[in-house]
Order: sequence, then structure tokens, then C-alpha cells
Amino acid sequence: MTVTPDSAPGTLVLAGTPIGDVADAPPRLAAELADADVVAAEDTRRLRRLTQALGVTPRGRVVSYFEGNEAARTPELVDELLGGARVLLVTDAGMPSVSDPGYRLVAAAVEKDVRVTAVPGPSAVLTALALSGLPVDRFCFEGFLPRKAGERLSRLREVAEERRTLVYFEAPHRLDDTLAAMAEVFGGERRAAVCRELTKTYEEVRRGPLDELARWAAEGVRGEITVVVSGAPERGPEEIGPEELVRRVRVREEAGERRKEAIAAVAAEAGLPKREVFDAVVAAKHGGAQPA
Repeated sequence: MTVTPDSAPGTLVLAGTPIGDVADAPPRLAAELADADVVAAEDTRRLRRLTQALGVTPRGRVVSYFEGNEAARTPELVDELLGGARVLLVTDAGMPSVSDPGYRLVAAAVEKDVRVTAVPGPSAVLTALALSGLPVDRFCFEGFLPRKAGERLSRLREVAEERRTLVYFEAPHRLDDTLAAMAEVFGGERRAAVCRELTKTYEEVRRGPLDELARWAAEGVRGEITVVVSGAPERGPEEIGPEELVRRVRVREEAGERRKEAIAAVAAEAGLPKREVFDAVVAAKHGGAQPA
């Protein structure tokens, strides 16, 4: 599309797509697919199946927009927008930009003062959160954890004391390792929910403590997975024993903090004198209190 000085900027539309059941497609999705000048899809084959299910034929140009070509294709789509085009961005499931392609294009469009809007749709994050039975008033979405074990543990230690409910995406073949790592860092008794195949025929929500869920997942799990984990419990000073103090210091040290800094931070969050935390660490080192 040729960009001219008189061209009014177009509009970038982020469209949520079904996460399982095509009947969940928002009514506006079909209209946007039919009318857009350009449809940028994470997988054009899956887009074709979606449009056939919705009974709609895009009149505009259909292009691929996925992790492998996102950087190269973004300037092309921005040029279309600057030329007045209405560009619709869809991913395989859920809302673009949420652990899917989209952020790069949105940022580039915003930088050029292009209007960005959305067609709200199904969300695995919110659906899993609502079904989990865990607190929903405050939560954090952490996306996918790193594949390497050491990096995964490090990322989990960063949020070990986070009190908000945590939401993760995970591949089924890594679920058992992830749940075992969560049990190691958060404590095996921490409550969680594994949400599998949401809105699909074999939807399942398995709830329980992390160690129990890890044993279940070790038997093999299939499908799209969302994991919801309760936040760290809020403890008063009288509830925190030496073992827990030592565990918190250890978590911070393993995340890269120096011992002195870790002790000070744990003391502050526990409302205790630094000396008390220091004494617990020394006692553990000499065979007294051991990390949980």
C-alpha cells in the first residue's frame, strides 16, 4: 500500500480467538475478519479453519505473523496502517500479545500514533483463574517458565514470596518437572490448580497441593495447560519459625543476593530483628535448624 501525506492512519485491531470451543468466538470477530484490509495470522492454516467454522471469507490480504517473521513483517504492517489500512491481528488462541505475537506490532503502531483497539475474546489466563478456586482479587501472569531447570528454579525463586495468585502457561511434557520445581521452591503444601484443555471436550481442572499435583503429572498429561498457584501466605512474626527464616534466606541467596542482604530483607519482611534471622542461619549451618 502506498503511503501519501494525505493518508489518514488506519487502525490496528487485536482480536481474541477461541481457546478451544469455536462457539466462544465473539460476534465481532466474524465481521472484522470479513472487513479487514489485512489479516495477520499466527498460523494461516488455523485461520482458514476458523473462518470456515465461522462461515466468513476475508476480503483483505492474509499474511502470516509469527515468532519467526515478527521482526521483519512489523514494518510492513506499520506501513499498511500509516496508509490507512485496517489491520486485524489474530493468533492461534486467545488474545494477541499475551504469550503470543503482537507486542512488537502494538508498540510500533503506538509509536506512530496509529489507533489500536481490540475485539475482546476468550482468555486462558482469566478462565483458569476463575476455575481454580484460588483467590482472584490480585494475581500475576508469569507466562511460560524457562525450559532449562536452573533458569526455571531461578525464575520461581524470584516470586517465592509473592502474595498474589500466580498464573503460568506450560507445555504438557514439562508439566511434571515444573510442578516439582514449584513444590521445591514454594513448598509442597502450596495450593494450586492445573487447568487442562479449557473449553474443550476433555476439559479438566485438577486442584490440590503442589507435591500431590507433581506426582499426578508424573504419570503423563496431554493438552493445553494453564497452572494457577496460590500466593505466599501472609505470616506474622509469631508464625515464622527458624526453619522458615533459613529457607527464605536460602531462596534469596540462590537468586543471587549476598547473605547479608538476604538476611536483612527476610528480617524486614518478617518484622523481626536482623540478629534473630542471623542466629537462625548460623544455627542451621552448625547443624541446628535446617531449611524446609
